[in-house]
Amino acid sequence: MTDDYESFKKQILTLTKIDLNAYKEGQMKRRIDTLISKQKCKGYAEYVTLIKSDKERFEEFVNYLTINVSEFWRNPEQWKILEDKVVKDLVKKPSIKIWSAACSTGDEPYSLVMLLAKYLPLSRIKIIATDIDKQVLEKAQAGLYNDKSLKGLPAEFKTKYFDKVGLSNFQIKDEIKKCVEFKIHNLLLDPYPSACDLIVCRNVLIYFTDEAKNEIYVKFYNALKPKGILFLGSTEQIITPQKIGYSTISSFFYQKG
Repeated sequence: MTDDYESFKKQILTLTKIDLNAYKEGQMKRRIDTLISKQKCKGYAEYVTLIKSDKERFEEFVNYLTINVSEFWRNPEQWKILEDKVVKDLVKKPSIKIWSAACSTGDEPYSLVMLLAKYLPLSRIKIIATDIDKQVLEKAQAGLYNDKSLKGLPAEFKTKYFDKVGLSNFQIKDEIKKCVEFKIHNLLLDPYPSACDLIVCRNVLIYFTDEAKNEIYVKFYNALKPKGILFLGSTEQIITPQKIGYSTISSFFYQKG
């Protein structure tokens, strides 16, 4: 295709609020080229004209970029506990360090930012978000989600922090994106961040052996500040937290002694 891909990316950003620069270019360009060929378009310019005039093709394009996302605000009762028993105390500190470990497609760290923003200006919120999978981090940085991913999100957050793209997709606003720093990280091999006030790691440790889980729980303990909190998923519990040094403040919430 002879059309300029850089120009195409700019047009798509204007048209859909999807920043294709957030995706790995080689892989994304190949996927888009395949989609364009499927529609028998001669190039990028012709394809842009098509999706501007054909709502069905527009939806097809957007949906093409929103595959395999996870869910915002999973287990809302636990987010309520997080807010009432953890966040309301955290925000009283002059600075806060939060790590979202195994963050997948970004729903969790972005949810944390939105929750914290009820109590703090966005300029004071910074979350480290890590995952071993480069592709899901690219997805997280793009910040594009379908409506199913947002079904559990409080309506106030969906209205305030997302722009609708087409009929059933939503782009998270840049002001939320800027609060999260995404990095590649292997929970079993790489050094952990230090002096964290809160570590959130949900619905991933279930896939590890008991030995590996115990090793990770100890590493999380060492990565927390005194009185720091570890927040796990609804399928995960530390059977004997006191052996590591944790106390249980609620189901799935553990505090460093």
